[in-house]
Amino acid sequence: MHLDHVQSDDLLRQAPGAGFSSVMYDAARLPYADNLAATRAAADWAHAQGLWIEAELGEVGGKNGEPPLDAHAPGARTDPAQARTFVADSGVDALAVAIGSSHAMTTRTATLDHGLLKRLAAALEVPLVLHGSSGVPDDELTAAVAGGITKVNVGTALNQAMTGAIRTFLAAHPEAVDSRKYLSVGREAMVGAVARIIAVLS
Repeated sequence: MHLDHVQSDDLLRQAPGAGFSSVMYDAARLPYADNLAATRAAADWAHAQGLWIEAELGEVGGKNGEPPLDAHAPGARTDPAQARTFVADSGVDALAVAIGSSHAMTTRTATLDHGLLKRLAAALEVPLVLHGSSGVPDDELTAAVAGGITKVNVGTALNQAMTGAIRTFLAAHPEAVDSRKYLSVGREAMVGAVARIIAVLS
């Protein structure tokens, strides 16, 4: 199992005992030097526990209900030269890169910077991760995988599938009170969404 967007050392230290084998340690909100220092310490500890660790450089917007950054805002995109130094100095096993996606998007309108992705893939030897993939259209996702993205994070699209199916069920069955019935409908919708995304990425 993978524990995503860990921002506290206390939570990080609970990961091995809870059965996680990989962790995304997210200090990207911090200035570069602080991000590097915190991530280096997290990586050293995680590796001593046998954990695989991912970090983020640049800012994939939309976290914690915040609006996405403008594409040209300082720090909104991952710089390849800085990323090369960050990976070498932090010791992380994978890097989430900011190339135009944003967390919590409910419309699939993101446009990725494939030129930047190409430069990042050439600069780095660790797997590259795309966060905020729910807002990325299918053709952009397949191009991202072809361009070097190894791990694709999808969350909001699964929430949409489940919530939408439950809303539809409850609208059609206003008398329903058994949560097992509508949760099973929502779960099946989520399974369908996962299968579709896997097919796109395969």
